Amino acid sequence: MGDTDGAAGSGRGRRSKVARLIDQKELEPLGAELERLWTADENRRSLRELASYFNRRLLRRALEEANVRLVDGEVENIYRLLTDGDATADRTRIRRRLEREGVDIDAIESDFVTYQAIRTYLKKHRGAEYTPDKTDPIEREVANIQQLRGRVDSVTEGKLRQLRETDRLDLGPFRTLVDVRVVCEDCNTQFDVIELLERGHCDCSDA
Repeated sequence: MGDTDGAAGSGRGRRSKVARLIDQKELEPLGAELERLWTADENRRSLRELASYFNRRLLRRALEEANVRLVDGEVENIYRLLTDGDATADRTRIRRRLEREGVDIDAIESDFVTYQAIRTYLKKHRGAEYTPDKTDPIEREVANIQQLRGRVDSVTEGKLRQLRETDRLDLGPFRTLVDVRVVCEDCNTQFDVIELLERGHCDCSDA
C-alpha cells in the first residue's frame, strides 16, 4: 500500500496524500465525511476503518471511470480480495478480470492509503481533534456492541456472497442474523445482550 504522507504534513507546504487524492478524484464531500465519522460521539469510526472506507471510495471511482458494471456489494468484495492476504487465488482472478476491462489495478493499489495518512489528513489538513465523550457507560457499550454486531453481520454476508459468486457455495436468497445472548448461571435466565444492558439486571435481584 503506497503511502508517502509520513511526517510531511501541510505545515511544511507539502499536501497530504489524502487531500491530493480527494482533489484528483473529485471527491470533495468525502473530506468532511471522514472528519464527521472520526469525531462522532456515536458509531465513531477508527482511523483504520476510515482508511478502508476511503480506499473503497477510490476503488469505486476507478471502476466507474472504467465503466465496469457493478452489483450491490461488489466494490466491498473486490477490495477485500485485493487486500486479503489469505485470498491469493481469488485476488489473481479478480485482478485479471479487471485488467481485461481496462482497469489499472497497480495504479489503484498505489493510491490506497494507510491509517497514518488518514490521521495526518484529519489532524494537520483539517485541524480535526477527537475528544472522547462522557456519556453513560451503559449507553456507550450498547452503541459499541451494536456496531460490532453490525460489522459481524456485514462481513459474514460479504463472505457468503463471495463464496456463492465463485461457485463454492450453493445458496439461494438469504439474510444473516447476529444474535448474542447472555445466560446467568445463578438464576438460569438468558437475555439478548442489548436487552440485558438496557434492563440493568438479570432475575437474581428478584429472587
